Order: sequence, then C-alpha cells, then structure tokens
Amino acid sequence: MTFQVGIMTFGEVTADPVSGRLPSPRQRVRDTIEQARLADQVGLDVFGVGEHHRSDFVGSAPTILLAAAAEATERIRLTSSVTVLSSEDPVRVWEQFATLDLLSAGRAEIIAGRGSYTESFPLFGYDLADYADLFREKLDLLLKIRAQNPLTWSGTFRPALTDADIAPRADGDGIPIWIGVGGSPASAISTGRLGLPMALALLTGPITQHQQTVELYRAAAEQAGHAAEDLPISINTHGYVARTDRAARDTMYPYFAQGMADNNHQRGHGVRIPRIAFDGQAGPRAGLLVGSPQEVVDKLLTYHELYGVRRAIIQMGFGGMPQRDHLKAIELLGTEVAPAVRREIARRERSAA
Repeated sequence: MTFQVGIMTFGEVTADPVSGRLPSPRQRVRDTIEQARLADQVGLDVFGVGEHHRSDFVGSAPTILLAAAAEATERIRLTSSVTVLSSEDPVRVWEQFATLDLLSAGRAEIIAGRGSYTESFPLFGYDLADYADLFREKLDLLLKIRAQNPLTWSGTFRPALTDADIAPRADGDGIPIWIGVGGSPASAISTGRLGLPMALALLTGPITQHQQTVELYRAAAEQAGHAAEDLPISINTHGYVARTDRAARDTMYPYFAQGMADNNHQRGHGVRIPRIAFDGQAGPRAGLLVGSPQEVVDKLLTYHELYGVRRAIIQMGFGGMPQRDHLKAIELLGTEVAPAVRREIARRERSAA
C-alpha cells in the first residue's frame, strides 16, 4: 500500500474570529465540495466527512456530501471521517455507502467509531449506558452484511433479520471498514482481533502517545491469526500547511483556538488553548501536522517510523478558516507534501529490501 495522504472535515459552522463572520450552512456545504474537488485535482488520496448532529455542523448526513463529492471528483477515495455506528442502523449504513460505492466506481470507505460527541444517542433513542455494547453489536452486523447476502442475524438492540436481502452490493469485493480509535487499549485490542484497519485519532499530545495502542493492536491481531504487518494504520489529526512554519502557525492558531473553544460547548466546557501551548503542539515532538511543506513531510515520516502508518488524514480549516486559506493548504499538501513523503518512504523500503 503506497503511503496515502488525505484531508477531512466535519463541516463546522464557526464564526471567523478575525472578521466575526458566520458562514451560512449553504456556504459550508459548497465549500466542502470545493475542497474535495481540489484535493482530487492535486493528487491527494482520501477525502473524509465526519458526522455530527448539531446546528454548528453541517455533517449530519456525510454520505450525501460524499455523494456530491463523488460527482465532483475522479479518483480520490471517499470516507466518513467517522460514522457514529453506535447510534446508526448498520443496514442503512451499508445501503448508503454501497450506493456511494456504485456512484463513485468503488471509492467508498467507512471509518466506524463509537462517537466522542454523544448528541446522536438521545436524538435517535439510544441509552448512553449501552455505549460499548451498541458498538460491538452493530459492528458485528455491519461486518456480516459486508460478508454475505442474504443474511440471517439476531441481536439485542435491533430487530432480527431472517434471510434478509440487503442491497445494493458494493461495486467491487467490498467496502473497506476502518475502526476509529482514540487511544483506548480495549478498542485497539478488539480492532486487532477482528483484523480490521485502525484509524488513530490524535487531537493534541505527544507524537508518541499511541505507541502502546499500536503495540496492543498488532499483538492482538497476531494472536487472532491475522498478519499484523499487513493491517493498515492511519493517523488522523489537525494540521495546516503554508510556505513557512511561522505563516502556518500564525494562520492556523486563531481558527484552531476558536474551534476548540466553540465546538466543545455541548460537552459542558470549551477547550482554551493559549498560543504558547499551540506552538508546543506544533513542534516536532507533538502531534499537530502544522508547518512548512518540509516540516509536515518530516513529521509524517516520523509518524511512519513510530507506528508504521500507511495513511494520514489531516483536518485543515477547523474553526472557520477562510476558504481561500484552506484551499492554499490543500494545494501545498497535494503538490509538495504528499509526493515527497511517498518518494522518501519508497526509497527507504527499497534500501531495506
């Protein structure tokens, strides 16, 4: 698997901290499709849209946005940055992503997660006390739907299926299903046992913070009889690319800080990030992928060395960043960062062979 670089968005509707302008939901939706189109044109590998069910996000129906992106693109893979599977119906998830797969000629993927934001649970009538059990059962059903049709299945949280014809089927062999893991040892172990790809989320913290998570994942995979070295891992984090390190940090910081403060309010608190703390998180020993093209290349190579990741998906533009700045960063990521990372990893692999 060639090293893949992509971008993702949750479509947050956040007031610009500089101008005070609040974009309309319509504008955010159109911006999202423009981002996908440019990401495809400049050679990025993955475009993701995440799921939130709040008025300060437009991503409550990611598959619709991804379907629009499919029509605006030609080769880029299209994924949910997270599908909150615990509060979804796996049958409907499969139907929607299989339709997206047909529409995009086999480019659909799913990143399934438990959900760090939990507004969807009461919205769709689920009890947070069943948080872990819901995910286990629904993932089991989604994997069985992918593997066979018709399907007979029974569980606790949804009606049983008897010889159910679940259609359409995917365009090719099947839709890749990744599991989103935020660092929970139990999540990493269960993902490894199932032999599924793991999408690691690193919001802030040291770049090394997922080392134990990856070790547990690979050990569990080996114990379950899977070839751990063949299971792809991705790193999903915030970032931004500009011509210089200073320009990247100066542009990203006010929007990132605003987004962290605003988009956590329904958790009962906002996250306040002083500039000095942000600069620390942008440094070589911390997780944010922000800097000049070469600095982002170097950090991606560090992620590859530490974890053996084969994919990085970067959330750029978080916190109401103007579209023109977001698009500039996408262009640099696709034309300078991604090719340099791919070349260097290919060179290292040839040397090691």
